[in-house]
Amino acid sequence: MENIVARHQTLDMYNCKPDNLKGDNGIQRDLPALLEGAGFHIITSKTEIIDDAHTVIFLLLREGHFAVHLYPYLHYVATDLFLCEPGAAPEKVLQGIRKLFHPEKFRTTYLKRGDFTRSADMKPKIKTRVATLRRIHNTGAKVIRLLAHRRH
Repeated sequence: MENIVARHQTLDMYNCKPDNLKGDNGIQRDLPALLEGAGFHIITSKTEIIDDAHTVIFLLLREGHFAVHLYPYLHYVATDLFLCEPGAAPEKVLQGIRKLFHPEKFRTTYLKRGDFTRSADMKPKIKTRVATLRRIHNTGAKVIRLLAHRRH
């Protein structure tokens, strides 16, 4: 068992499908079901439309909290999952969130909060992945540029 107070995972999702970012698409219903299905217990939830460009969904959990920031015009979603229960597993929730929004690219950052070990490494662990279709597109664009460059 780790000698930490909590784990904090952020998930940045880029180029999400626009229909999935609309406030009326069932996200407020799907998020609680996703969290409860992963074994989390919701104390309360709140959705706040900041403006046309930003909506926040906040769920207070017995195990911590979960916040989702939707930016429809940017096709971007940012989430924060803070867990202060040692056995809580965020992986299932984050996989489900990615399925809800279908990002072309996402970045996960993992932080140990309240790390009291002697060798506490304060650097976050970051993973970035690009969806397969985007990777194929990017590779194709690189090949075309390379071929064009060789012609000159």
